[in-house]
Amino acid sequence: MKRRRVFWAILVLSMAFFTTTATGAVPNPTVIGPIPVTVPLGDPSHNYPQLATQADMESYGYIEQEFFFQGTATYYSVPALATGAVISTGHAYKTRMLVRRPTSPAKFNGTVIVEWVNVTSGYNLDAMWQSTSDALMRQGYVYVGVSAQRVGVQASPSGLKYWCPPRYGTLDVTAGGAFMSDQLSYDIFSQAAQAIRNPVGVDPLGGLPVKLIIATGVSQSEGYLVRYYNSVHPIVNVYDGFYLFLGIGGKLRTDIPTKVFKLNTENDVLLLGEAAARQDDSDRLRTWEVAGASHVSYPSTLIRTPLLIRDGLPVGDTSLCSKQPALSHIPTAHVMKAIYGHLVAWIVKGTPPPAAPRIELTSLSPATANRDAFGNALGGIQLSQLAVPTATNTGVNSGPGFCFLYGSFTPFDQATLDSLYRNHGSYVSNVAHANNYNLSQGYILGFDANANKEEAAHSSIGK
Repeated sequence: MKRRRVFWAILVLSMAFFTTTATGAVPNPTVIGPIPVTVPLGDPSHNYPQLATQADMESYGYIEQEFFFQGTATYYSVPALATGAVISTGHAYKTRMLVRRPTSPAKFNGTVIVEWVNVTSGYNLDAMWQSTSDALMRQGYVYVGVSAQRVGVQASPSGLKYWCPPRYGTLDVTAGGAFMSDQLSYDIFSQAAQAIRNPVGVDPLGGLPVKLIIATGVSQSEGYLVRYYNSVHPIVNVYDGFYLFLGIGGKLRTDIPTKVFKLNTENDVLLLGEAAARQDDSDRLRTWEVAGASHVSYPSTLIRTPLLIRDGLPVGDTSLCSKQPALSHIPTAHVMKAIYGHLVAWIVKGTPPPAAPRIELTSLSPATANRDAFGNALGGIQLSQLAVPTATNTGVNSGPGFCFLYGSFTPFDQATLDSLYRNHGSYVSNVAHANNYNLSQGYILGFDANANKEEAAHSSIGK
């Protein structure tokens, strides 16, 4: 225990030196809040945080608070695979961060996960939190969601300013309309980290001692973070690691020492450019791919849809997709949760995360998966729902709107199930074996492995 305390003391001192010497280009913003919430969630006034969580925070000893932060931002160039440059400075902005944290310092593990919230659907989607909140709270992380882009803050009808003018009417990430293409978003995201690590005035973490700050983002936000990592991070160095989920085809520089963990679904590899953007694992990059999984999944919509309905935000329509039912049932979130611990250990102790096989391809252009007799992809991380199949789950679909992100799910008929599992015990045993394997490889956590086994035990498969 004493050696561990000494290690963390050295780490904190070294990081403090690093921050003061390497992040001088990033000013510390003014933080305002917490912004009061005086109405119940779902109130027609919307005078509460958009997509406020409905997770059981109290039982974990957590609270949710919203803050505004403001200052003047720098406009950086973001050339492909190269360090950017300052184009101009002094551009006023004001936006929000949503903080979910332990109320007790004893619960905090020292690591802050900062998500560049996704705005593809017009609202501020905290996708990483929604999928992994239980693991984050069980393990004592702080979560911070940052609204860095114009669409999420200022676009009608679901941007913050339109969704609740009395609450969010003063927010602006465009410097009064001078920057309409998110040119300030990169520095806004950097300044959020400064406010967390070196608070001046209001501390959004309520005094919790920060050891690491990890940047994360999903889909469109992942694409912004790829550019941030390549072009802005070498200048400012305010994040200690990066967790990139649902890639859209961007490659990373190989000459930056900061650790990056990429997680992609079958959908991202086949349809969103990640097959062509694949890079070898190294001492600074690790990539995992989940077979059978889709960019938007059935398990994720079970969490998101009730919140969207509560807040009057648009709900995706899968009814017109070419493959029905749409939405893969593979729970990618189980893999998402395992990555946090691996990335922290890699940054702090230098412990390399486990490697994982990539999804097998029969063609790169177009990217085409090698599939078994049931149409399920081979290779990649095979969660028990795919390794011990009761359906065909794919990351492929087509049709209007976002159908190309939804993947598909086709349950097996009874004759197929009977041919695969001679009895219930056979099915349960196979599920247990698959989960034990994935747990031993570090691809999932024990909580989810046990949940999968319990679900199999209570199923009707093989009965």
